[in-house]
Amino acid sequence: MKMRELRIVYMGTPDFAVYPLQKLLEAGHKVVAVVTNPDKPAGRGQKIQESPVKKFAMEKRIPVLQPERFRDERFLEELRGFQADLQLVVAFKMLPEVVWSMPPLGTVNLHASLLPDYRGAAPINWAVMNGETCSGVTTFLLKHEIDTGNLIFQERVEIGPNMTAGELHDQLMYTGADLLVKTVEAMAVGDYPLQDQGGLLAGREPKHAPKIFKEDMKVDWSLGVDAIFNHIRGLSPFPTAWTEFRNKKNGEIVSLKIFETERIVKDHGKEVGLSTDNKTYLDVLVKGGVIRIKELQLSGKKRMKTEEFLRGFHIEDYSL
Repeated sequence: MKMRELRIVYMGTPDFAVYPLQKLLEAGHKVVAVVTNPDKPAGRGQKIQESPVKKFAMEKRIPVLQPERFRDERFLEELRGFQADLQLVVAFKMLPEVVWSMPPLGTVNLHASLLPDYRGAAPINWAVMNGETCSGVTTFLLKHEIDTGNLIFQERVEIGPNMTAGELHDQLMYTGADLLVKTVEAMAVGDYPLQDQGGLLAGREPKHAPKIFKEDMKVDWSLGVDAIFNHIRGLSPFPTAWTEFRNKKNGEIVSLKIFETERIVKDHGKEVGLSTDNKTYLDVLVKGGVIRIKELQLSGKKRMKTEEFLRGFHIEDYSL
């Protein structure tokens, strides 16, 4: 079958959405416009920041739309003016029906999980936090309920036993970019599958991936060694697991982020608590083993290796 040239509007904001856009252009597809978040102040200086997708689109001279509200009539008029055959969504906000139903071929979302599992805002983090050994990417057509539309294609990606959310993010970004190109090309020839997610669930509840809040990120040291290790790597490097140490003398509490740990499975026969030689290692004794903290960040300080941290912090004065 002959592949027709589709007019595509691409919607996305973060780094995860840049590489798929790049791959679409490299494959020769016609992206007529990009929709991304409005510029906003960020960082200590509160400088106005453009989204990674906007920066890339501007480099490629692709028109950029940055609506404050998707139902704004001026935005909808502009969007209609591009006469898109297809819209693609990668790591973007929820869209109202007036937007996702606009093109004749509909709107395709690239989602960073093997749907129907891990619907929601943080599928990469939750898959690692839950100790999954496999994830993947899915393309599907948008409909009213979030992440529930008919599936087009999927590709599996293995999660290594020590893989962080950041490493999985990059792997899924590369795999997802190829899958999105495959999806567009199948739609351009009019030959693509559509599978209802309900059949895959076979009556069970899907696993969910809701937005992660600060309390979700706090380490619960009462859990077992595997659960704690997965929790920390599932939040690394962002949004980052955190914990608190309490000063045994004055009760002062210090907060710190934990980026990297090592899991040591062994029967130490001791209570949950800190163990260190004050020079080279900082361990937390937990159920079923030891969590060795390798990289961390004290509140208000820079990210550092444990050896550097111990040179300036008297850990013997603190407990969990």
